[in-house]
Amino acid sequence: MTLAEAEEMLTGPGATFETEDVEIRGHMTRVWKNIPPTFPAFARALVEAFGDNEFIVFDEERITYRDWYRAATALAHKLHEMGVEKGDRVALAAQNLPEWPVVYYAVLSLGGIVVPLNAWWTGQELEYGLTDSGAKILIADGRRYDRIKPLLPEIDGIQQVIVTRPSGPLDKGVIGLDALIGPSSGWGTLPHDDFPAADIGPEDDGTILYTSGTTGHPKGAVATHRNSLTNLLSSGYATARGALRRGETPEPASPLTILLVIPMFHVTGCTAIMGPAMASGSKVVLMRKWDATGALELIEREKVTMTGGVPTIAWQILEHPDRAKYDLSSLESITYGGAPAAPELVRKIKSEFGASPGSGWGMTETSGTVTGHTAEDYLHRADSCGPPVPVAKLKIMSEDGTRELPTGEIGELWAFGAMVVRGYWNKPEANAESFIDGWIRTGDLARLDEEGFCYICDRAKDMIIRGGENIYSSEVENVLYDHPAVTDAALIGLPHKTLGEEPAAVVHLAPGKTASEEELKSWVSERLAKFKTPVRIVFVDDTLPRNANGKIMKKDLADLFFAEAETAA
Repeated sequence: MTLAEAEEMLTGPGATFETEDVEIRGHMTRVWKNIPPTFPAFARALVEAFGDNEFIVFDEERITYRDWYRAATALAHKLHEMGVEKGDRVALAAQNLPEWPVVYYAVLSLGGIVVPLNAWWTGQELEYGLTDSGAKILIADGRRYDRIKPLLPEIDGIQQVIVTRPSGPLDKGVIGLDALIGPSSGWGTLPHDDFPAADIGPEDDGTILYTSGTTGHPKGAVATHRNSLTNLLSSGYATARGALRRGETPEPASPLTILLVIPMFHVTGCTAIMGPAMASGSKVVLMRKWDATGALELIEREKVTMTGGVPTIAWQILEHPDRAKYDLSSLESITYGGAPAAPELVRKIKSEFGASPGSGWGMTETSGTVTGHTAEDYLHRADSCGPPVPVAKLKIMSEDGTRELPTGEIGELWAFGAMVVRGYWNKPEANAESFIDGWIRTGDLARLDEEGFCYICDRAKDMIIRGGENIYSSEVENVLYDHPAVTDAALIGLPHKTLGEEPAAVVHLAPGKTASEEELKSWVSERLAKFKTPVRIVFVDDTLPRNANGKIMKKDLADLFFAEAETAA
């Protein structure tokens, strides 16, 4: 069955994935017909359908959907009493905790705008996010509160600070979240069972998620309720399409047990994973901090059926020396996004776990999922991120943005659809540059094949130009990943007097494996053109530094080569 035939069957009248055309900000846009219009409507439907299902597992805490819903409605009333109104920004700075989705839905139910701040940020970075967004209230966990506390007097506009799980006594005027809704063990007995009345529609602003860019100040992408809720069906569509293409009847979504290791402050965590998980009444298992051994223990204990997030997590599970000691037979799917995955990883997930690999492409500015790639399609096109979902469109444009390129040519990827955010918060110049007639210029270099499958070649700024020859870093990185000893790799450009740049690689080897610099250079040169072979390779003991969405922070890697040169001198 072709992609077009599968899409016609899945999106027709009466189907789960039925679509319709609506006008959004002056552009006719294809949308999912069967998603809830707003987050409070979604929450009400969830508690009615899955009230007794376990929702969050965190250490010894177990929270049902009804517990979560009552806590969210109770907190919404408290925030309403504090004066939170439609359009007010409420910042949320916390690690993955049971309180996170409580705060998220409480604010959204009032028409407020949730501003999830990166929990890895320094105090100064948190100050930037609070100041840039104009947040009225800050809700933070203990560690983030301690980090930002010395800077709070310098931040205008913050009227109230609320802290959950504080590390010590709170300053005067700061409220503990427990004082408002109590500990999670008592959420099921809270009095409220509905949100305060609020005038909210699908195109109202819901979140400001900051881009996790590797250079400059992050920009706040403003997503509407419809933008974010579009993800509820986008992930499931790829699974249903895969079943049809193999000749099977798609099964209705059923509850899963998901080990969530991606931060909820990132679009993948709160939108692409959390939303679809809730839509199926799934159980979400949280970790205090990523640890491969701890993940194996949780997969066995909770009978986890799905995990992933970014490729490096899948690699660490696969390469763990004690993996055979744990019962991982419950795993049905390992999915990821945020960074390209080596084709070898796709094959290993299937061969070593018998699990279905899954991937996709999206970005903060697309509220998560734009393409989905699963099952046999992924195995057969392991270097692709899949075709766009029916409510999205992709095109490849020339560098100057004036000409659409033919099928198969590499250019800048542009995306359009119901998931594309309305713009950046208070950044008119960036909006004019990045958002063109409803399309987002992604900054990714990509190509599309005849069937519409998308292949990400590189970030435009990461492409290396050696003496006029373009080197796409992902191409070389994938070859390095194919080497049996390599478990993490990144290609960067080093300055060269006459060539402009030369390729160099940073590599992390799998536990117990060895490889020399010359061996890896030969490995690449036997498989790619000579000019693409790294001129230097540095080995590191740990996996490579990544930002919140799994992208390697390449700007930090060049120093390794200069440090090596200084040591040698």
